[in-house]
Amino acid sequence: MPSLPLKNDRFIRALFRKPVDCTPVWMMRQAGRYLPEYRKVREQAGDFMSLCKNPELACEVTLQPLRRYEFDAAILFSDILTIPDAMGLGLYFTPGEGPRFEHPITSKADIDKLSIPDPLHDIAYVPDAVTTIKRELNQSVPLIGFSGSPWTLATYMVEGGSSKTFSKIKGLLYEDPNTLHALLDKLAQSVIQYLNAQIHAGVDCVMLFDTWGGVLSTPAYAAFSLAYMEKIISGLDLNYEDRNIPTIVFTKNGGLWLEKIAAIGCTGVGLDWTIDIDIARARIGDKVALQGNMDPCVLYSSEESIRSEVKRILNSYGEGSGHVFNLGHGIHPEISPDHVACFVDAVHELSQH
Repeated sequence: MPSLPLKNDRFIRALFRKPVDCTPVWMMRQAGRYLPEYRKVREQAGDFMSLCKNPELACEVTLQPLRRYEFDAAILFSDILTIPDAMGLGLYFTPGEGPRFEHPITSKADIDKLSIPDPLHDIAYVPDAVTTIKRELNQSVPLIGFSGSPWTLATYMVEGGSSKTFSKIKGLLYEDPNTLHALLDKLAQSVIQYLNAQIHAGVDCVMLFDTWGGVLSTPAYAAFSLAYMEKIISGLDLNYEDRNIPTIVFTKNGGLWLEKIAAIGCTGVGLDWTIDIDIARARIGDKVALQGNMDPCVLYSSEESIRSEVKRILNSYGEGSGHVFNLGHGIHPEISPDHVACFVDAVHELSQH
């Protein structure tokens, strides 16, 4: 049975560069630590991954920002490291340090042992959360599903957690590229299955977070990050049940490579705050929609300053559809919820056509 149309499809229309009444807006990490109600639910869950693995609680925190703000999309509450966790690497979180793995990848034998997770069995809590969230949203706004990119997932798996130098994975890249390609290929197959499970469960859009693509040289980015994201996009069920599913690719610090990113078949390209959106539009805006790109730290400033920066970015993008307003990366935990309200309202108000 075909699903009912979205009551607010501004976000989807903008991604397909169709006319909109005003610029749609959502925010990376919009369900999260800046909201007191989120912190309460996380405490109830016990820890971060327990929250991710409970579909009812994941649904609750996905919906929380939509009760406060007029966001034009919801994003599934989950984590980019669900796939390596399901591969048995022993994901855990240390306060102040971020994610760590008990069993990082240290050899080709470790990679050979990895099996591709079955998303309906090994990561079933994610499609279950999608189904629950879609039911509760009742087609009010679209739901975005997502995954980390293979390169970004591999950085955590090889480094054992976060890294400043990426010395282990870059050492592997230059010393033994074939072994790294074997890992990235397994991850790409895993991401295809994972995102297709999200699409089949009902998400309206999928996004690839390539958080660490920007640490690579230009040739290494093309070979070890972008090629695998292109493979993923070509493997997705983007017309599942006659629904046209848009895709967004976001490489942090990827402004150098916009033309290459736009050429892999995605619908939209996410921008961080280091590139002017008018320059990005001049380079690729006739091929894809653009998502971004306000510096999250603007939200620490006064409401007057927030409105001023929103206006500057809207003016910089210029007339016409094809712009989804967002931050250039995720919101910081200490931001005032009132400043988020100012931000969202400013986008809608100042972009009215």
